[in-house]
Amino acid sequence: MSTDKRKTVTIGDQTFERGPQGATHQVVSGETPTLTTQQGVPVSDDQNTEKAGARGPALLEDFHFREKIFHFDHERIPERVVHARGYGAHGFFELTDSLADYTTASVLGKIGKRVPAFVRFSTVAGGRGSFDVARDVRGFAVKLYTEEGNWDLVGNNMPVFFIQDAIKFPDMVHAVKEEPDSGFPQAQSAHDNFWDFASLSPETVHMLMWIMSDRAIPRSFRFMEGFGVHTFRLVNAEGKSTYVKFHWKPKQGLQSVVWNEAVKINGADPDFHRRDLWESINSGDFPEWELGVQLFDDDFADKFDFDILDATKLIPEELVPVRRIGRLVLNRTVDNFFAETEQVAFCTQNVVPGIAFTNDPLLQGRNFSYLDTQTKRLGGPNFTHIPINAPKCPFHNFQQDGHMAMHNPKGRANYEPNSWGMGPRENPQTGYKPYAEEVNGRKTRERGELFADHYSQARQFYTSQTPTEQTHIKNAFVFELSKCLTPAIRARVVAHLLNVDEKLAKGVAEGLRLEKMPTPAPAARTPLTDLPASDPLSILKNGPKTFKGRKLGVLVTDGTDADLLTALMKAAEAEGTIVELVAPAVGGVKTTDGKLIPAGQKIVGAPSVLYDAVVLLPSAAGAKLLTGEATARDFVADAFAHAKFIGYGPGAKPLLAKGGITPEDMDDGIIPLEAPSDLKTFITLCRKLRFWDREARTHAV
Repeated sequence: MSTDKRKTVTIGDQTFERGPQGATHQVVSGETPTLTTQQGVPVSDDQNTEKAGARGPALLEDFHFREKIFHFDHERIPERVVHARGYGAHGFFELTDSLADYTTASVLGKIGKRVPAFVRFSTVAGGRGSFDVARDVRGFAVKLYTEEGNWDLVGNNMPVFFIQDAIKFPDMVHAVKEEPDSGFPQAQSAHDNFWDFASLSPETVHMLMWIMSDRAIPRSFRFMEGFGVHTFRLVNAEGKSTYVKFHWKPKQGLQSVVWNEAVKINGADPDFHRRDLWESINSGDFPEWELGVQLFDDDFADKFDFDILDATKLIPEELVPVRRIGRLVLNRTVDNFFAETEQVAFCTQNVVPGIAFTNDPLLQGRNFSYLDTQTKRLGGPNFTHIPINAPKCPFHNFQQDGHMAMHNPKGRANYEPNSWGMGPRENPQTGYKPYAEEVNGRKTRERGELFADHYSQARQFYTSQTPTEQTHIKNAFVFELSKCLTPAIRARVVAHLLNVDEKLAKGVAEGLRLEKMPTPAPAARTPLTDLPASDPLSILKNGPKTFKGRKLGVLVTDGTDADLLTALMKAAEAEGTIVELVAPAVGGVKTTDGKLIPAGQKIVGAPSVLYDAVVLLPSAAGAKLLTGEATARDFVADAFAHAKFIGYGPGAKPLLAKGGITPEDMDDGIIPLEAPSDLKTFITLCRKLRFWDREARTHAV
């Protein structure tokens, strides 16, 4: 790309060049050294991979990209550079609606076809020993063992990403990881390096809205969506292509925690998400998702306001509805964590006949990077010999030897063509064929013209949230930027937010106490301000319709009313709710009928943040005992502060008072339980998950 197409742009305290598609270019000046490859070759453009045309495929000859991503992939051994903190489970995928008209892929062709699956959920920024409920993107990687080979749909729980071109992946990850001089913070983006990078890369703004939303702190792997992120192609028997975006929709509904709750969960149980998945599967409450697809053609792509090859953009479901075509069920935990969860290798390049790639520059780079990463991390090219990675269909090739080779070609021939009549041969009928897309473009380092719109969909996401969710986004920005020690970085981020929503920007500025509102960041392309709100982008608009699979914490003591407790257990069982008894001693309590009931947790180790709702059923004497226990008071206070539904029996009022809940605080989310019939009503009310009206009264700053 000619540098004469660039413009000089100033955001806050920083001045740099901007390409015609909006990419940030910091160029040499004064004593600044020239960026070079490891061979000393000067680099002209560190923002874009080399492509055949601005929207064309990436070129293998781009030695700068290959060297940069290769070195990045090999930074860590043996832990994954990203997605190190993960947890996996086995299950199956079953097709419920055929796409045979769109693709030759057998797994998507015949209704009722069922194939084995392995899914690995993960965080991105933290190491293997970090905590589960970090504010972070969640990996949602699915491996389907089909009769035509393994198909890896390597997605996230958010439909967009931080960057538009894979050449920026090392920079993005370096910025969000712990700062290299100090080695902290771990599993957090709340530090100067990340926000410095983000504030100088306007393409991140849409994703910033997602990670500052409650999508980044899910209640459980079971209650979050998954997305393929990129636009792929489906190719049918006639060679016709249809664009597709993949979605995983949880049958259990969406749910997240609040930030103060996440902080306390990480202290109380850093394994919160993995424990939840393990317990749900082993109890027979199998998590389930529907596979959905958005199908569209070139005509839609040409008319869409944004480029379908841009991974920082999504297609609203109102424009292209999600068609539900299958179900994913997880029904078996791993036999060995290391052999399966840790050694499983996902590669975006692993597709089956009938599924093809587009020229999305982030996807093109991932296709190169993932294979290289797994080769390094798992010791060599034979990582597919590890059982969790091996296809379950027949496979034959001439690849041989190498580190940890488990099988080699048999006989004389280890090459083809050969005249010995030995070994596998090509199959023109069933073999994988790339989509025959015509490619004709000059070699260039550019992006598609529409890639330059960095703010329109960020605004659309924000306006699609409920007022409660918008408040959480604002508070998340304030918290994260409060951890930045450099005031100029805070101001730069607010400058971008002014292009998203003025009220949001002012709220963040007030929360940071900026003395002067910055000038809005110059937009590379004028943002669209009339995009309609999209309900599927909101968590609270897509919550569950039952309290099934949620966890109820019940505080009990000696003398707890047996009839109330029995009625509660029956109501919870009918709803499919998990009940855990919390007591002064884990050995249990004696209820009014004289029975000894075992407890699941001792109060000092079971804060209310571990539960979706709580019930207080102490006896009068038990409540008096617990008013002198700080953890019991916190149990009540935190449940109130986190807007949870609280049920309480006749003896619990002193404990409510000690937890800071005055008569004036008693709202419709705090329910007296005086008779067994009240328990069913309470469980039904819990289907709303939170009493959000309370939240405004529990936060003053």
